Formats: sequence, C-alpha cells, structure tokens
Amino acid sequence: MFEVPWSEYSTDLWEGLLKTVSYTVAGFAGAALLGLAVALLRLSTLKALRIPALIYTELFKNVPLLAVIFLTYFGLGSVGLKLDAFQAGTLSLVLFYAAYLSEIFRSAINGVHNGQQEAASALGLGKLSTFRKVVFPQAMRLALPGTNTMLVDLLKSTSLLVTISAAELMSQGRLITSATFRALEVYLVIAAIYFVLCYPLSQGLLWLERRIHAGVPLSPTRRRRLRAARELLEVPA
Repeated sequence: MFEVPWSEYSTDLWEGLLKTVSYTVAGFAGAALLGLAVALLRLSTLKALRIPALIYTELFKNVPLLAVIFLTYFGLGSVGLKLDAFQAGTLSLVLFYAAYLSEIFRSAINGVHNGQQEAASALGLGKLSTFRKVVFPQAMRLALPGTNTMLVDLLKSTSLLVTISAAELMSQGRLITSATFRALEVYLVIAAIYFVLCYPLSQGLLWLERRIHAGVPLSPTRRRRLRAARELLEVPA
C-alpha cells in the first residue's frame, strides 16, 4: 500500500507543518484579541458601539469560512487590495473565529457574579481595575472550555487554505498527490499528521483547564504568594 517515497517529501511536509502552526498561532492570537474587543463592545451601554459589534458577530457566524477566504484573497485582490496567501489566510481566520470567541468571552464576562464587582467597588477599586483584576481573570476561567475548542478547530480549519495554495499541510499533500498519484496514501498520512497535532493539543488544554478549575496557581509569582500566605496562616505548635 505504501509506495510513496516519503523521504523525498519530508522537507515539504516539514515546511507545510511549520506553515500550519504559523497560521494557527497568528490566527488565534489575532482572533482572541479582536474577539475580546468585540465582546467588550457588545457589553457597552452605547448602542453606537453595541449594534456594529452585534452585526459583525452575526455576519461572520453565518458565513462559511471558505467564503471568507475567497473574499479576502480573490475579492480584495479584484479591487486592488492584493494580499499574499499568508496575509489573506491569517486575516480570514482572525475575522471568522473572532466572531465565535467574542460570544464565548461575552458569556464568560456576564457569568461573573455581580457581587464580585460590588465587592471590588467597596474596596475602592475603579472600573478599569475591577475589570482587570477581578472580572477578567474569573471570566477567562469560565471561557477556557469554549476557547480551547476554538483553538483546536482553528488548527483543523487551516486545511481550507489549500484553496489559495497557502503552502500548509493540505497544500503540500495536494502537491505530493499530483506527483505520485497516490491520493489515498498521501491523505491518510496528512490526516495522521493532523491527528498527531490536534490530539495532544486538545488533551494538554484539557489538563490546563482542570488545573485552573482546581485552583492550582500556574505562574511562579502566584505560587510564591500562595506559599507565603499559607506560612502566615500556620499556627505555631
């Protein structure tokens, strides 16, 4: 069954893997930042801010990612705004997944009990400090399950960039198939590579989620503070 000389294509597969990871990292980072901004606009009391954010969210939630890719690569190019494959692919992922992440972040922020903000206000914290130190950390804990799912889904969706020859894994698989005419073997190997990427990532994110929900401090600074607090609370024998 396996007749493709994979040693000849190992460099191409490695380059495709790096491209896939690059699209994933850049796309998710941009989508998370834009999604948070849109979520905050959705929570604004001003209609002038809330309504455009709502339109953006509903628009990209109800348009296929493939259509977004074609619009950014071919559509913008037809009106003189030419983007290369990496720019168009990353922009498509950012615009598409920011809509979903904004809903996750908005729900998480709304899920923080109002008593937390009231307590922070009683301690003299301003609105910005309350959000940054009280609301945001708790909201991100609530948003972890949905955010982790979106990250894995975004990684798999980079395969759609084959339509613009983005040089990621699926594009390399298509080129190898054209050269060897062994489609079943090639795409089985490509699927296996995606599994090797996605499964450990999803399990690692699940482990991180459980650690955070268990209250385990992840940063060295928080661990030191927790250890110092425990030492202060210890009663001498």
